[in-house]
Parts: sequence; structure tokens; C-alpha cells
Amino acid sequence: MQKTKNITPPKHVAIIMDGNGRWAKKRNLSRNIGHKMGAKRLVDIIMHANKVGVKYLTCYAFSTENWDRPKEEVDYLMKLPLEFFEENKKQISDNDIKVSFIGFDENINSELLKTKKEIVEKTKNNKGLHFILAFNYGSQAEIINAVNNIIKDKLLVIDKEIMESYLFTKGIPDVDLLIRTSNELRVSNFLLWQISYSELYFSKKLWPDFTKSDFDKAIKDFLKRERRYGKVE
Repeated sequence: MQKTKNITPPKHVAIIMDGNGRWAKKRNLSRNIGHKMGAKRLVDIIMHANKVGVKYLTCYAFSTENWDRPKEEVDYLMKLPLEFFEENKKQISDNDIKVSFIGFDENINSELLKTKKEIVEKTKNNKGLHFILAFNYGSQAEIINAVNNIIKDKLLVIDKEIMESYLFTKGIPDVDLLIRTSNELRVSNFLLWQISYSELYFSKKLWPDFTKSDFDKAIKDFLKRERRYGKVE
């Protein structure tokens, strides 16, 4: 899909990258190999989203609920972002991509916290796609955290703008298109505030099998939708 004067892609796309474990199981491989292949697929989608003119891409990598998974899998998922950014930092830089994170720092090891800080600082002035990795993220916890901080700041009356200024996504526009892979039809505590008027797209593909063509298909479907935001034409 090529960006043209007549076709404007959604400004903000979010993806629930589901199906790594099932992809591995179908091949009699470990779940960790599924996650590794999912990370490789993510690189392709980031670069393609940048190419077609998407401005923001938010991807769900690790949820606050994922801590309940087996320790071996959790330990690997803590290491995977280190490998991901080490292997792809040149490509990210060459393509002028900005990186940021949303989520909680609690329970994250010092090496990963250091890597997060370094990649954010290194790419903060880049002008291409803004890639946002949701790591140790849960939307309900995000909203509760925002409310607690509002109380701490002694604000007695709030509105939409004030609430959004306390969310992790402060300064980032709401999601236009939410994609979920692996044929699961739910949003799994992801960006509940930010997807209030998003278009939803569900793919049967497992995440490691989700290609650039599948991404284009989701965008083409989005462009057919009529977005009225509760209004009547």
C-alpha cells in the first residue's frame, strides 16, 4: 500500500500482537521461539507502517497480567526487548523512527529500564513514525494510577483533557484503528480510554504470520468505514 494524496492512512494504529505461543505450539516449538518470531514480525510492521505514512503505532508486548505466566517465559520476555532494540537500533535510526514506552516500571529489571531510557533519549528528536511499546501495561491500572495522581494533586473537578494529561499516552492522539491477531475478539485491557471511538479489526492470522499485506488489508478495511463519533449525518 502506497501513501497517496487521496488515501490517508489512519494516524494512530494500535496492535494486540496475539498468537506467538500458538504459532510455536503448531510447530512443536517452545513458546519463547514463538515470541522471538513475533519480534521479527514486529520489525517488518514498524518499517512498513512508517513507509505508508502511519504517524503513531502502539503495540502490546507485555501486560500487567502476563506476570502470571511461567517464570521461564516471563524471564525471556524481559530479555526480548533488549535483543530487539540491540538488533534493530540502526534500522530504527536510519528510518527516523521515534520510540517511547507506556506502562509501569515496577518489577522491571535495571538493565531493561536502562535500555528503555537510552532508546527513548536517542530517538526523541526523530520525525518519522512514533513507535510506542506497551510493556508491563494494563489499561485499568493506568486509569486507576491517573485517578490517584489527580487526587494527590488535589484537583476537585476534572474534564477529558485533564484526565488524558494523567494517562501514559499524554500528548498522543487517540487510536484510530485497533488490530488484533489470532482470531480473538476482545481488547484484553488495552488502551480502554484511548480506543473509545477506534475502529476494530480482527485477523485470523497468528502474529508471526501477520504480513505487511495483512496490515495493508486492515488499513483498506478501515478506509471503508464511516466514522461518525456518535453523530448522525
